[in-house]
Amino acid sequence: MIAGDGMKKYLLLVLLALGAAAQRYEPTWESVDKRPTPQWFTDAKFGIFIHWGVYSVPAYAPVIPGKLAYAEWYWNAMERGKTPGANPIQAGTWAYHQKQYGAGYPYQDFAPHFRAELFDPDHWADVFARSGAKYVALTSKHHEGFALWPSKEASSTWGRPWNAVEIGPKRDVLGDLTAAVRRRNLKMGYYFSLYEWFNPLWLSDKPRYIREHMTPQFKDLVTRYEPSIIFSDGEWDLPSSEWKSAELLAWLYNDSKVKNDVVVNDRWGKETRHLHGGYWTTEYTPGMAGSDHAWEESRGMGFSYGYNRAERAAHYHTGRELVIMLADLVSRGGNLLLDIGPDADGTIPVVMEERLLQIGDWLRVNGDAIYGTKPWKVAKQWGAGAETKVEYNKSYEAQYDVTKLVGKPEGGRASIEAFFTAKGSDVFAILPRWPGGKLHLNDMSGVRSVSLLGGGALRFVAEMGGVTVELGTLPEELMAQPMWTLRVSR
Repeated sequence: MIAGDGMKKYLLLVLLALGAAAQRYEPTWESVDKRPTPQWFTDAKFGIFIHWGVYSVPAYAPVIPGKLAYAEWYWNAMERGKTPGANPIQAGTWAYHQKQYGAGYPYQDFAPHFRAELFDPDHWADVFARSGAKYVALTSKHHEGFALWPSKEASSTWGRPWNAVEIGPKRDVLGDLTAAVRRRNLKMGYYFSLYEWFNPLWLSDKPRYIREHMTPQFKDLVTRYEPSIIFSDGEWDLPSSEWKSAELLAWLYNDSKVKNDVVVNDRWGKETRHLHGGYWTTEYTPGMAGSDHAWEESRGMGFSYGYNRAERAAHYHTGRELVIMLADLVSRGGNLLLDIGPDADGTIPVVMEERLLQIGDWLRVNGDAIYGTKPWKVAKQWGAGAETKVEYNKSYEAQYDVTKLVGKPEGGRASIEAFFTAKGSDVFAILPRWPGGKLHLNDMSGVRSVSLLGGGALRFVAEMGGVTVELGTLPEELMAQPMWTLRVSR
C-alpha cells in the first residue's frame, strides 16, 4: 500500500502516462490526420526549395513555350526519349544526350562530376537569411535516388556508390548545409522521394523496397538531422496503404525527436493529396482559396526546379513578379516555397541569388504584412472593369499568372488594386501599383489610422462604406520597391 507523498507521486506518474498515451497517434489516417500543423509553419509564409543532385551535371531540359520542363527529370526523360511515343521534352532530352555525351553514356556516370567544389554552405545560408525566408527544404534525394547524406541504403540497394559522401562531392553536403542554415536561425527540412525510378529493388520487389530501403532510409534521415519539414514526393505509383505511410507518420509523431516541431505535406500515396498528411501542396498553380487548411505553393523561378542551362533571362520571373506572387498567395492563407537549382559545382546561379536578395529587400520593409498574417475577409480588391476569373484549388500546372493581372487596366478589364492580409486589428493593403492621389479601400470600418510601411502616417477619410486614403508622393527611398503596403489600423 502506498501512502502520503508516495501516493501523490504515484498518481502524478499515472496521470502523466495517461496524458502521454492520449497524445499518441495510431497508425491510421483517422488518427494521424488529427495532428495539427505547428504554428511556426503557417506564420512563416516564405521558404526556399533546393533541387540539387546528379541531374545538376547535365542541367538540361528543352525549353518549349508554355510548357514546364523539369531538368531534375533528366534521367527519366532521356530513357523515355528512346521509346516510340515520347513527348517533345523526352525526345529532346534524349537527342541532347546523344549529341553531348553519346548514346552509350549512362546517367550514373554523371555522379563523379557532381563535385560541388565551390559549395559554400555558409554563403547559401546567408543568402537565404537575407531573402527573408523562414525555412529551407533541400532535396535529400530526388527520384534518381542519389542521397546527399551518407545513406547506406542508397549505395547498398543500387550496388554502387550512390550518395554524396562516397562519390562526387565526397562530403555530407546535406549535413553541412543543415548546420549553416540553423546558425541563421532558419528552420531546416528535406524533400524525400518515396520511389526511385530505376532502383533495382524498386523495379523487382516493391514491398521489399519499401520495407528494406525506403522506410529505414527515411528514419535514418530523420534521426540524424532532426528536420522541421518533410516534403514527401514520388508517391503516385502506389496507394498509401502500400507505402505504409500512416505507420511512418505515426512513428514520426510519436517516437522521433522532432515529433512536436516537424511539418509534413500531403504526398504519401496516390490518393492522399489534399486529403491526408499535413499541409496541402500545389505546384506551378495559383494555389488555393477558401480553405482553412494549411497549404503551400511551390515553384521555380523559371520552368524548372533543377538548374536548366537552356533557360534564358526571359524565362525567369523578375523580382517584382515573385514578390507579387508571394503577396497573392499569402493573401489567401498560403505559403510560397520558392525553388533554386544550384549548379553541380555548388554555386547558386547569380540570377537566382539576385532574385532572392530582391525579395529580401522588399520583406525588410514590408514583412509585417506577410509574416504571421491571416487572410482578411477578401483577398484582393479589383479596380473598375471586368474581373478575370481565376480557377483555384488546382494541384498541378494550372494556367495562371497573377503578374498579368496587376498592370494598368486595358480593354475594359479590371486589374488588381490591392492584396489584403490581416494581423490582430490591422489590415494590410499591399499595392502592386502606386496610383498617387487618392485610393479608396472598400468595406473598411472603424479606421483609426493609416500609414505607409517604411514611410509615415497618411491622411484618410471614411466614405462610401470604406476609407479613402490620400497617397501623395512616394518617399524617394521607397520608389524602387516592387510593391507598397498600407497599414490600416482599426
